[in-house]
Amino acid sequence: MSRSPKKNSTLSLAQRSNFSPLTAWGYSTWRRHSLSLLSGQAFPLAREAALFAALCPVRPGEAWLDAGTSTGFYAGLLARRGAQVLAVDLSPAMLAQARREQGRTVHSGTLGSGGTLHFAALNVESSGLLPGSFDGITVGATLNETHDPARFLRACAELLRPGGRLWLMYLPRTGGPLQAALSRPELGGLSFPDPAWVAGELPGLSLSSAFQVGAVRFELHTRP
Repeated sequence: MSRSPKKNSTLSLAQRSNFSPLTAWGYSTWRRHSLSLLSGQAFPLAREAALFAALCPVRPGEAWLDAGTSTGFYAGLLARRGAQVLAVDLSPAMLAQARREQGRTVHSGTLGSGGTLHFAALNVESSGLLPGSFDGITVGATLNETHDPARFLRACAELLRPGGRLWLMYLPRTGGPLQAALSRPELGGLSFPDPAWVAGELPGLSLSSAFQVGAVRFELHTRP
């Protein structure tokens, strides 16, 4: 496994801000309310979990990667469904908060359901993980924050086995003034990709499902 990632100029301002323990501490509060605010309707975490369960099949014993886990929302969903989960993030502060919130330790990693959950400080774009290592990958908003979304998507595609699934939750391009401002490096350096562009950066994968509500888009891509 690669060395722990460090803060540097190749990260967006949004990524660098995640290294702050204060950001990590407050992230879960934001996460609980963010989709309701961004979609313009009631969208609690329970609704997001139900949407994921309906559109993205997870079988016990499968190997899953939660890329940019933050405080571990998708990692916890996967592990409770019996998956063998590697939850990775650039930020040690986020990983520490994820361990606390998921109620598990990196040392044991074992759940009563038979799933396992392990955390690692890792950059998916240069992870050192073997191609075809995972049956599935979840990405919750990391696509908007990464400095190089094309490289990130290609890395995810490479890590999937035949039959593998890639679940994306992100904010697509609208062309509005707020997105234009947040895309500026000094104001976050966020990326707001067009869905057609996303599909084009996932060689060998096909779009199986898509669901958009307000400014939030969910996609399931699969490798034949």
